[in-house]
Amino acid sequence: MKIVVLDGYTENPGDLSWQALAELGELMVYDRTSLTDEQQTIDRIGDAEIVLTNKTPITQRVLDACPQIRCICVLATGYNVVDCAYAAKRGIPVCNVPAYGTAAVGQFAIALLLEICHHVAHHSQAVHDGRWEHNQDWCFWDYPLIELSGKTMGIIGFGRIGQTTGRIAKAMGMQILAYDSFPSDAGRAIADYVGLAELLRRSDVIALHCPLFPETEGMINRDTIAQMKDGVILLNNSRGQLVVEQDLADALNSGKVFAAGLDVVSTEPIHGDNPLLQARNCFITPHISWAPRESRQRIMDCVVQNVCAFLKGMPENVVNRL
Repeated sequence: MKIVVLDGYTENPGDLSWQALAELGELMVYDRTSLTDEQQTIDRIGDAEIVLTNKTPITQRVLDACPQIRCICVLATGYNVVDCAYAAKRGIPVCNVPAYGTAAVGQFAIALLLEICHHVAHHSQAVHDGRWEHNQDWCFWDYPLIELSGKTMGIIGFGRIGQTTGRIAKAMGMQILAYDSFPSDAGRAIADYVGLAELLRRSDVIALHCPLFPETEGMINRDTIAQMKDGVILLNNSRGQLVVEQDLADALNSGKVFAAGLDVVSTEPIHGDNPLLQARNCFITPHISWAPRESRQRIMDCVVQNVCAFLKGMPENVVNRL
């Protein structure tokens, strides 16, 4: 059984082990494979029967050119890089890794919020630069400091990750509003479910934790921003395409949106002409919410489990049921 990993570096830059996967077959791991050169992908898959990918696209052309593929495992929860419908027609299950980063992504959303509220990194650097040592007062701050207790957080998308963010925010004294297509009893224990318009109108902080679907693409735009409070804080460590970036940049520069904390953008890596790079009070990190070692180990463990289940004839976490 030949197994190929097309882009393993972000999953395992050297602090994890591929050994458990290697014990299941003849394993080849590539750190990176071109996202645009389909021929390179085809050449690297060759006659492999099990293919692991994170962001390298598995298109119809790739599937047609690699007839030995029997199973595709995605090193992530999102699976839009695979032509799942065509894989299903070919009888190829596509398996993902659900819920591996719930705690980490929720934690990171709060980290973005706290950085906006306190500018910890900036003030630490100011101290190291000698500004406190030479300050005539016993303390100083360069930005407004914001207390969150008593404020309202609205969370769009209230599944596992949204609820994790909500629990942390609630523990800090915030009121939680949630908008989700499928309200749950677990969610009701944390938040009040409201319509989207009410959430936009009432929230001091808005966090995006929803998947990217046609109906959610660009949902944060000029019109929805206009419905928000003046001075709202926006957090997005879900999918960059949820936001119309020029509209958000305009809102940041006008002060309508006080600040944004973003771990994702529409095109990754970010392009130098992205308007958010020049926007006021815009904090951008390089899509690392998911990346603590603990989360990546869960990915590794689940992928091994997915491969084992497939080899036993009982594939798990299949997203394109045949």
